[in-house]
Amino acid sequence: MNRRTALTLTSMALQCVAAALQTSHALAQEKEHVSYKVDAANSKYTQQNSIEVGDSAGHQVRSFEIHRTFPTNEPVINGMKIKEQWTRGVSDYIDSNGTANIYVVYVLENGDKFFGHGAALARNAGEGKYTAVVFGSITGGTGKLAGIQGTLRASGSAIPKSGFNEEQVDIEYWMSK
Repeated sequence: MNRRTALTLTSMALQCVAAALQTSHALAQEKEHVSYKVDAANSKYTQQNSIEVGDSAGHQVRSFEIHRTFPTNEPVINGMKIKEQWTRGVSDYIDSNGTANIYVVYVLENGDKFFGHGAALARNAGEGKYTAVVFGSITGGTGKLAGIQGTLRASGSAIPKSGFNEEQVDIEYWMSK
């Protein structure tokens, strides 16, 4: 195992431990679950910047921003509809295999927001496409969501060169007293 792989696995393990500790504090609080899918028609790369690392063929570091909207069937958090989702991150892929560090901002119908941070693990699915799984935690919120805590899980697929991106998201959350 090389140093980069060891550091990546250690980072992902620490994020899982942090999420588990957060979950243990919520045992006495009521948890809510929201699940939704955002298809490619409502998901758009707004920015992408790639740099070839140069140490091996296909090794690329990329920053990206994805904007997702919910024109119908909006997911509901704490009684309010999510109107948009912004995902920003940095990936480190060799031939579309690797990890990404992501940050998510959810904007609700009344302007309140909540935030998440997570790690993604991607694998090459052929022809410029990759699939990824994400695990993370909710890091805070504003307004009526100021006390939000929870976990984020997602899976999806993307073809960054064409702009294609879709994902399935599961959010488990609770409100701190």
